[in-house]
Amino acid sequence: MIVKKSKTHSLRIDPDNPDHHLYRNNGTWWIHYTRHLPDYTIQRVRYSLRTKDRVVAHELRDSILDGLFEKGEAA
Repeated sequence: MIVKKSKTHSLRIDPDNPDHHLYRNNGTWWIHYTRHLPDYTIQRVRYSLRTKDRVVAHELRDSILDGLFEKGEAA
């Protein structure tokens, strides 16, 4: 497992599972992840990537998670 860390944020990536944070629903790829909020609650986030292409889904997931980490929203 790869963990990207900053002072207060972490992002876990499982190299043995190339579809980590992704799942398909009726052929369309979705992203899902959990945010741990400052008030010690969690927020489960899920939304459609609006693609049926696995490669595009991986690129979108990587872009989204990198963006969250850069903004300091990954946890």
